Amino acid sequence: MRRLFIVLGDQLSPEGAWREDLDPAEDLLWMAEVPAESTKVWSHRQRIAVFLSAMRHFAADRRAEGRPLEYTRLEDAGNDATLGSVLAESLRRHDPAEVRVVQPGEWDVEEELRRTVEAAGKTLEVVEDPHFLCPRDFFDRWASGRKQLRMEYFYREMRRREGVLLEADGKPVGGEWNYDAENRGTFGKEGPGELPTPARPEPDALTREVLALVEEHFPDHPGDLDTFGWPVTPAEAEQALTDFLEHRLPRFGEVQDAIWSGEPFLYHSLLSVALNLKLLDPRRAVQAAEEAYREGRAPLASVEGFIRQILGWREYVRGIYQRFMPEYRERNALGAKSSLPAFFWTGETEMACLRDTVGQTLRYGYAHHIQRLMVTGLYALLLGVRPQEVHEWYLAIYVDAVEWVELPNVLGMSQYGDGGVMASKPYAATGKYLQRMSNCCGQCPYDPKKATGPGACPFTTLYWDFLDRNESALRGNQRMGFQLKNLDRKSEGEREEIRQTAEAHRRAVGVSGTGAD
Repeated sequence: MRRLFIVLGDQLSPEGAWREDLDPAEDLLWMAEVPAESTKVWSHRQRIAVFLSAMRHFAADRRAEGRPLEYTRLEDAGNDATLGSVLAESLRRHDPAEVRVVQPGEWDVEEELRRTVEAAGKTLEVVEDPHFLCPRDFFDRWASGRKQLRMEYFYREMRRREGVLLEADGKPVGGEWNYDAENRGTFGKEGPGELPTPARPEPDALTREVLALVEEHFPDHPGDLDTFGWPVTPAEAEQALTDFLEHRLPRFGEVQDAIWSGEPFLYHSLLSVALNLKLLDPRRAVQAAEEAYREGRAPLASVEGFIRQILGWREYVRGIYQRFMPEYRERNALGAKSSLPAFFWTGETEMACLRDTVGQTLRYGYAHHIQRLMVTGLYALLLGVRPQEVHEWYLAIYVDAVEWVELPNVLGMSQYGDGGVMASKPYAATGKYLQRMSNCCGQCPYDPKKATGPGACPFTTLYWDFLDRNESALRGNQRMGFQLKNLDRKSEGEREEIRQTAEAHRRAVGVSGTGAD
């Protein structure tokens, strides 16, 4: 054999880097399902199912094309199988002259593959992933010498590089690069009204087979399976894109930060699974959204906000991950060391916003970005949970989670664990933020205006406790000045009452200690 091409479970584009070079007479595509990839974090059953189903559909399509493929199924891999152990056996049998893989989305996977191939006396060739619009060397040149790696400036460079939403003179369409200020609307007291129902794919025979397999092999893992409706083929991904552009993009920008209890999808795209498994090319999504604006089918604020998530944020977090791993994963700038409360795995809490978000997450493996950042993420930050525990929960529980995108979003953006590489200040807020952006507080026994006393909102209590215990670390951050001035207005007696209320809450949710003085 000349070459063995490794294809990982998040590299399922039919236009993969292997397509042009694969010689059916001499080369082989190699794929494997192994239990270890589902158990290294306690993965949501829909997350396991979406990877396995998409992989099996990819394999079926390649075989239909006549591509040579060796595919190890979960049932045949053995309970103790790892990616490395299955690959080692294949290398022994085939003895390829070359082993190639597109850069994995997880640092540990790349290291495992490299060790396995080198142990077989060969060299692993890691090639650039053509799915992404920003090559690693471009990001490194952009980042080199900068004191702050702010996404906004990277995003502008990517707009120029790709020629997206630009006038003929190179200036941004509409005169502004960013319309985020127009993307913070709420549904008000009247609620969202009648919402468009996303067109979610009905599981076909192959997916139903996978769902039964997951039910059998992972019965104790979290999450429901009966709501499964994620794209697992490029055709389904294209249908999901079309559905979003037609029915939800026009209002997406306006209310993308809003939350409404019992409504998991609202106007969001639901495309992150398709993008992160490479079933949908980001260029296609960006181009289609821009066309919707230029044809008058969606307003600029909505289109720019959607494109910013893909061309800006998605490419930016990948650049951060590649530039700073592996040490980035261990950062804990605020010294937080609480454990994650057990209700994150059950949804059993009186706090309505958390009950709704965690319950929805367990049911669908999905929550939109504000629920992740400003409900579960905010609570963990204020509570003082060790960032690595928060990261592992997000990696386990969301169907779209691949480490390159999940880790920087959680550890850097949500938990401020990187000390400001991604975010200029911690995303800390009281319960009043959630009262403004959602209807959850009306269903909750806690009062977002109260930090102490009967009915005090844990978010508000923990917000002041967060500022109090991290005061010395945050004093040097100019963007925290206003919040710390408000803290300064509180007497020592008020602070002590907040500390005691916060500690009582920690005991109530079964955790202790924060790590901060």
